[in-house]
Amino acid sequence: MSLAFNLSGVAKRYPHFALQDITLDLPEGQVMGLVGVNGAGKTTLLRLLTGLASADAGDVTVLGHRLPDAQVAAKRDIGFASEDMRLYRGQSLRWHMDLIARIYPGWDEAYAANLIKRFDLRAEQAVGGYSHGQRVKALLLLCLARRPRLLLLDEPTTGLDPVARLEVLEALADVLRDEHRSVLFSSHNTHDVEQLADNITFLHQGRLVASAGKHDFVDRWRRIVCQGALPAGIEAWPEIASARANGSLVELKARIWNAELPSRLAAHGLQVKRADPMALEDIFVTAVRSGGMA
Repeated sequence: MSLAFNLSGVAKRYPHFALQDITLDLPEGQVMGLVGVNGAGKTTLLRLLTGLASADAGDVTVLGHRLPDAQVAAKRDIGFASEDMRLYRGQSLRWHMDLIARIYPGWDEAYAANLIKRFDLRAEQAVGGYSHGQRVKALLLLCLARRPRLLLLDEPTTGLDPVARLEVLEALADVLRDEHRSVLFSSHNTHDVEQLADNITFLHQGRLVASAGKHDFVDRWRRIVCQGALPAGIEAWPEIASARANGSLVELKARIWNAELPSRLAAHGLQVKRADPMALEDIFVTAVRSGGMA
């Protein structure tokens, strides 16, 4: 199986932040959502993959190229868009499109024209007159129409109104239909990640909290409501991420749900009333507060 990227024991240190011991890979043709609060290390990780920053330790390989030594070759097939990227305000979108087309031979003019219609953009208008949502869509267009093999997106829907956000997500969904294209996008919006990603990675304070397939998270995690008294030491169980008593009811959040857990709880005086799947946002918050998960 070919990998779009591989990080092995990677660390990057700044005066007030450190990305520590990151080992992570993405199979070619899959989509990974990178979830974390602001300052978790998402942008640092993306900068390492683009060659904009060099690791202090560990190995970074992108599309078969070792970074930073072979970053020129890797960048030919990497598309990167970030919310803080800027366009030339006095120039039109058409001018930007022509510039990118001269640099990258893989530019797809027909696809760019399709995206202009979909995003409701005026190609001849100076981008300084665009709204924030229009600028984000223009950046995404310039990235997508290159047809990169690896698409790296840093908070692509931040600050968008609901209509613009939906348009961006639909365009990304189209890109994902190409089995030869891989995508890594960061977000603190777990709903976007849950909608698009095959794999989900949680980052917190520069550390990898967990990384697994989306369905694996959904299948393993449960919110369990029980009747009875909260047993001492239950939070030390490897399956249990959190436990909270409310009168005669006990709410447990389990990181590992299995058929034997209800009988084990019953042996400690807890009768399971219901066990519900958890939303990705609830899983992330619970995992971070519990200090990580298996």
